[in-house]
Amino acid sequence: MTRVQNAKAGIITDEIKRASALEGIPPEKLCSLIAEGTVVLVKNRLRSIEPLVIGSPSRIKINANIGTSSSHSEISDEIEKMNVAINHGADAIMDLSTSGDLAAIRKEILKQCSVAVGTVPLYEMATKARGEGKSVLQITADDMFAVIEDHCRQGVDFLTLHCGVIQQTVSRFKEVKRLAGATSRGGTIIMEWIHCNKKENPLYEQYDRLLDILAEYDVAVSLGDGFRPGALYDATDRVQIEELIILGDLVKRARDKNVGVFVEGPGHVPLNQVAANMQIQKTLCDNAPFYVLGPLVTDVSPGYDHISAAIGGAVAGMAGADFLCYVTPAEHLRLPSIDDVREGVIASRIAAHAADIARGNPHAIEWDHSISRAKVDLDWERMLSLCIDPQKARSYRQSLPPSEDSSLCSMCGEFCAIRRSKSVTS
Repeated sequence: MTRVQNAKAGIITDEIKRASALEGIPPEKLCSLIAEGTVVLVKNRLRSIEPLVIGSPSRIKINANIGTSSSHSEISDEIEKMNVAINHGADAIMDLSTSGDLAAIRKEILKQCSVAVGTVPLYEMATKARGEGKSVLQITADDMFAVIEDHCRQGVDFLTLHCGVIQQTVSRFKEVKRLAGATSRGGTIIMEWIHCNKKENPLYEQYDRLLDILAEYDVAVSLGDGFRPGALYDATDRVQIEELIILGDLVKRARDKNVGVFVEGPGHVPLNQVAANMQIQKTLCDNAPFYVLGPLVTDVSPGYDHISAAIGGAVAGMAGADFLCYVTPAEHLRLPSIDDVREGVIASRIAAHAADIARGNPHAIEWDHSISRAKVDLDWERMLSLCIDPQKARSYRQSLPPSEDSSLCSMCGEFCAIRRSKSVTS
């Protein structure tokens, strides 16, 4: 039985009990939310990790992307990025490798990773076709499903699959005349395949076959947004919404087949449209968990896209997003470095935490109250230990000149507002 089947039967498993304790949700309530599909527990039945809990009222989760490219395919570097991401609070890792021995890379990541791992099987389909001297446009439905099953069999916990890129949405895409076109790598592969082969997307046409494979391994499907906007100009247009309507239908079919399912979203969205995008998705997809890339709220921030994404992510989370994909300072420019990964994870965690506070998450609120009490007590060690990035905060503190009063900061010194306010109230 899958987790969804167990939940529908009212079976409170050990996994649910542990997740309940971690998230602060009563086990009976959590079981009910999993049964209805508004919360998803993500873990391949072949892996020995704690399941990733996605969906309100659980804490908003963070994903970090890693992976090789044609310009850099050293697996040891990607493993280091993975470890840095996890150590700084990433809840999931996506392996987006497109160069090298992808199966071997994935095997090593799965072996060393302590959190949920996701992949985009289309990347390997394209790489395998190239290795066989074929175009990705020549791959067959059987080729696609063979790779998908390989990923499940190897232990991947969730798969991003672009099932909503179909003949109908491709036709709509040709009509809308976007500024930035389509910017999803997996989505454009399927779109071009449909365009050139004059056939329907096999992942949509044979969706039940796909769900049967996922159910066998209890792997969750992340329904990819092939037409997510890659520029503010394209946000919330007809093709984006049309794909979302189709994904809503696919959510229902996945739930009926007892497969965990969540939905991916934008992309680049003006700040005033972020909340509306979350509300549209929750309505069209029957409150399925929503996984967003950012969203970035301006197109002019390369080098600082992690800040743009954190602004969008905080608003998105407050309005209903459940899972934020980090964006690093290197977005749109190059493969991220170790430092970029750390900065991206921390920025996304700040966004998620701010949104958790706005959503009334008691654990998030108490964390803020705890660090505030430490500040009022001038308990620097406790305050530093409670920071979202203690290492960086501690490095600033340690840079104080030896002559400074160690009980104060170098900003206020003898004019410390906390000390002076205490003198009035004590």
